[in-house]
Amino acid sequence: MIIKPRIKGFVCITSHPTGCLENIRDQINHAKENLISEPKKPKRVLVIGASTGYGLSSRVSAAFSAGAETLGVYFERPPKEDKPASAGFYNSMAFQKFSREAGICAVDVNGDAFSQECKDEVIKKAKEMGQFDLVIYSLASPRRTDPTDGQTYRACLKPIGSVYKNKTLDTDKKEVKEVVINPASEAEIESTEKVMGGDDWTLWTKRLLEEDLLAQGCINIAYSYIGPQVTQPIYRNGTIGRAKEHLENCAHDLNVLLESKVSGRSFVSVNKAVVTQASSAIPVVPLYVSILFKIMRQAGSHEGCIEQTARLFSDFLFSDTDQIKVDASGRIRLDDLEMKDDIQQEIIKLWPQVDSSNLNNLTAFEEYQTEFLKLFGFAHPRVNYLEDIDLQNPF
Repeated sequence: MIIKPRIKGFVCITSHPTGCLENIRDQINHAKENLISEPKKPKRVLVIGASTGYGLSSRVSAAFSAGAETLGVYFERPPKEDKPASAGFYNSMAFQKFSREAGICAVDVNGDAFSQECKDEVIKKAKEMGQFDLVIYSLASPRRTDPTDGQTYRACLKPIGSVYKNKTLDTDKKEVKEVVINPASEAEIESTEKVMGGDDWTLWTKRLLEEDLLAQGCINIAYSYIGPQVTQPIYRNGTIGRAKEHLENCAHDLNVLLESKVSGRSFVSVNKAVVTQASSAIPVVPLYVSILFKIMRQAGSHEGCIEQTARLFSDFLFSDTDQIKVDASGRIRLDDLEMKDDIQQEIIKLWPQVDSSNLNNLTAFEEYQTEFLKLFGFAHPRVNYLEDIDLQNPF
């Protein structure tokens, strides 16, 4: 089957396995250039949300920068007779292939990480591996069924308290236009917190402790984002921001718990804005990221997911110092280069100037489009996209 990208809104409903394979190869090569030295490197790592974005890159860094055994949890669609699998499924298949070739243990659980059944399966497989000394929590989902009450909650991206108006980018039409979003209700705020806050991270951490699966000194990380001034009303000061505040509060509680039980630590890592399936759905963000990419590339400070996780491992979690660098709120700040004053001032200057006519001149929108396609295995320079692909056994 010859596979072509089919885009609906902010999602590509097809994926290319060979492109996914080459993306993983590129990430592995970067990880190998950033090796973690003994005795700091982790030996066994659990990644919850391991098939795309920061979770996937974290797993690559753990395995190929540190040589760690990994257990990856994800919820991805396998291939059907005439339909390719989801990109995350092929990413994980490629990661398994490269791990086997390198002699590195990699265990997968494909299931709903929010569910009790998935947690049970992970616990069963983890007990065959041994204790984890690093846990990465990197879930992004629009809904969650809480196993404690059986209720399904849905996240929304809305402002709180007032109507939000700003320019946004219609990536399909390449059109800069105004977006207007009404404020969230209290029920929507609470529901978003249930999905994207720290409840599930807390359940995972407590369960792993109960099952004696966290090693002494275990580090427990959840990923977050704060964002710049131009996205604050819709992001950090909106429903998602409220959920992220809950996540950070849980990090403090889990830090106390881990310190008392296994001399461990829990942190939220605030990461840089990148092109992901989740971020593509957020109004304003594609335009902001397109401007950000241009400015950071000009400054020589641009990073993607693998560059971020490589730096997280080498400069923060497993550096030569015993102290992990955090901000005044106890957060790791991987967004430090993005949030530099000169970068943000340039964005503030360009933001009102950008319109549909000068989009490609003032931003890196073409790069944004390429990075979006690469999420699904397309637009990779080494892949022949006219080649016939076996969907079940692509490599």
